[in-house]
Amino acid sequence: MTSLKSTRLETGLFPPETTSGRRSFLQTAGVGFGWLAAQSLLNPSAFGAPSPADRSPHLPARAKRVIFLFMNGAPSHVDTFDPKPALKKHEGQVPEVTNGRDTKGAGYMPSPFRFHPYGNSGMVMSELLPNLGRLADDLCVIRSMHTDVPNHEPGLLMMHSGHQQPVRPSMGSWVSYGLGAENENLPAFVALSPGRPVVGPQLWSNAFLPGEHQGVAVDTNDRDVDKLVANIRHPSLNAAQQRRQLDLLQVLNRRHAEQRQHESALEAQIQSFEMAFRMQSTAEEAFNLQQETQATQTAYGESVFGQSCLMARRLVERGVRYVQVYYVDKKNKQPWDTHSNNNTGHQRLCADSDQASAALIADLKQRGLLEDTLVIWGGEFGRTPYAQLGKNNDLKSAGRDHHNTGFSMFLAGGGVKGGLTWGATDEFGMHAVEDRVHVHDLHATILHLLGMDHTRLTYRHSGRDFRLTDIHGRIVTGILS
Repeated sequence: MTSLKSTRLETGLFPPETTSGRRSFLQTAGVGFGWLAAQSLLNPSAFGAPSPADRSPHLPARAKRVIFLFMNGAPSHVDTFDPKPALKKHEGQVPEVTNGRDTKGAGYMPSPFRFHPYGNSGMVMSELLPNLGRLADDLCVIRSMHTDVPNHEPGLLMMHSGHQQPVRPSMGSWVSYGLGAENENLPAFVALSPGRPVVGPQLWSNAFLPGEHQGVAVDTNDRDVDKLVANIRHPSLNAAQQRRQLDLLQVLNRRHAEQRQHESALEAQIQSFEMAFRMQSTAEEAFNLQQETQATQTAYGESVFGQSCLMARRLVERGVRYVQVYYVDKKNKQPWDTHSNNNTGHQRLCADSDQASAALIADLKQRGLLEDTLVIWGGEFGRTPYAQLGKNNDLKSAGRDHHNTGFSMFLAGGGVKGGLTWGATDEFGMHAVEDRVHVHDLHATILHLLGMDHTRLTYRHSGRDFRLTDIHGRIVTGILS
């Protein structure tokens, strides 16, 4: 089978040096975001837009779509999925190896939460996650994750794009590039976040991939459909009026394009207008949670994260390939970053995340969607098994610091084994020691489940081929069903 290596023209958004001129041209013609695309609705063949799902996978896919539930700030693995009795036995003992971090005299801090076996598999999880526990036989928990650095910005970029530095395409953009869209009236990649997370738009950026693969950001703070996606509707013109405007604009666009042969950025912008207009007729239905029963809304919970999870289900149900759901709130961009009050913080955070995440998985399963939808849960890294003390060295308000050498995530559906606990950290939860899984390995496995060979999903840029996994990554075959 031929590689997905790019032989198409680059169709990224306008380079910075051409943006102002191009914008001036469009403004002179009297057009704004989304209006040009009215032509595509009134005359779908006008722009020759590519048909959805026009790219073939490298191999048989087990999953068609992905929902990544991202716990911003990094949850503690030793309080959720990785029980460590040794922490109680050695409570207060200062660890010999702290990965270069100063513990300031703080020692091992046991989790105050009990761990129980759940399901027929006997998967051991924290009492903080009872709803997920009831779905244990559908979960694949990886206890041996590790990443390169214990800092938020590079850790976030690594988990999202496979690289610590910015200006690399996000995983959702790679998936969109590799597989295309299932629904021509909705984007292939949507990022749901109540406000701007740390790092921000780079987490759903297409970088040097064609502009059509950038994630569409939706601020889930407001449940009003008209406000979820900015500028989704024309403020004054109806469809017929837009058509008259676009008839003129089409003539101008043709003249403009004739003077700029093979300028792919213009085509990318036209496609973005097309998508914007098409979303005018589909977004209201896709994002309208009031169409759900009260029982369904209650099952997910009334929190922003719960409603975002419900929105994610509605989007994948309608053909969106990749949905990123961020656990962010208005006051805190990194709620799981519990440098203090780790225990009370995790009680509150887990209650919300557990209800919504479990409701999503159960709902997908009930609708027959879990089989080919891959759900991922986790953060940028884990948290230290030892305490992080405040100014008064008060253990009651102690937190846990960043920790990158061993942490947990889980996957569900989409071709992974349910009821499986994969890998292990050492007796204290400091280091992944058994069946270790690097972020590159996770990415390679996700692409494999979607039917893509991570070594062949490449894009030519700046004289070399780039890929999500760079020169790394191996498929974790042991978790595949």
